Amino acid sequence: MSSEDRPSPKILVDADACPLAIKDIVYRTAKRREIEAIVVANQPIAVPDSPWVRRVVVSSGADQADHAIVKMANQGDIVIADDIPLAARVVQKGGLVVGSRGDKYDEKNIHSRLATRDLMEQLRSAGVETEGPKPLKPKDVQAFANQLDRVLTRRLKNASGEA
Repeated sequence: MSSEDRPSPKILVDADACPLAIKDIVYRTAKRREIEAIVVANQPIAVPDSPWVRRVVVSSGADQADHAIVKMANQGDIVIADDIPLAARVVQKGGLVVGSRGDKYDEKNIHSRLATRDLMEQLRSAGVETEGPKPLKPKDVQAFANQLDRVLTRRLKNASGEA
């Protein structure tokens, strides 16, 4: 496949639960890199007036945004989400997922992450109290920004045919 046949990757954001600080980084990255960012949510979410950012509002209901993201995602795309089952579906399509704390989910680690998530779900169902996610800290936001830059740089090189 020649570089002309390779589409530039896009960024898809599971926006309903995505922290504002993370969305802001995505918006700035899309503008700076001139790459499409699609914000998917069950309700209208404010996005900047930019040719690089667009909003998709899906019907309310369980996993509607997830289904839309999986349908829109292509090989090489980057999805911003903390939802592990969504991440597994995206990775299966050849995409890559970055969590809001900078975690990268790919074919190398998604199966173990999914197994851990399922185990924790079983424990909660059995009545075991587990801790929820910790509040997002500035170091988490920085880790996200750094990871997004790394994976996007790698994806853009691959899309252009560079080694």
